[in-house]
Amino acid sequence: MMAVAEAGHPNGTVLGAVFTFLLYGVGPVALIVYLMGRPARRAARLRREAAADAAAEAAAVSGAPDAGGEAPADPVAPVRKEP
Repeated sequence: MMAVAEAGHPNGTVLGAVFTFLLYGVGPVALIVYLMGRPARRAARLRREAAADAAAEAAAVSGAPDAGGEAPADPVAPVRKEP
């Protein structure tokens, strides 16, 4: 309503009405939506972390190679010349 009043006023401009709409309308609403969405974002992050932990635990239990996080061993031992 403020933007419409700004655009319709003899001293107002359409550009001023656009900025009024963005700063007094869209900006605060976007901030409130972002702040109210925090619990949902946190829950989604915790679910992703739990799924990643479960997948890592399943890989460790299954006996997959390098599941313990250690570097793989060299398959061929180095051969040295006798001095």
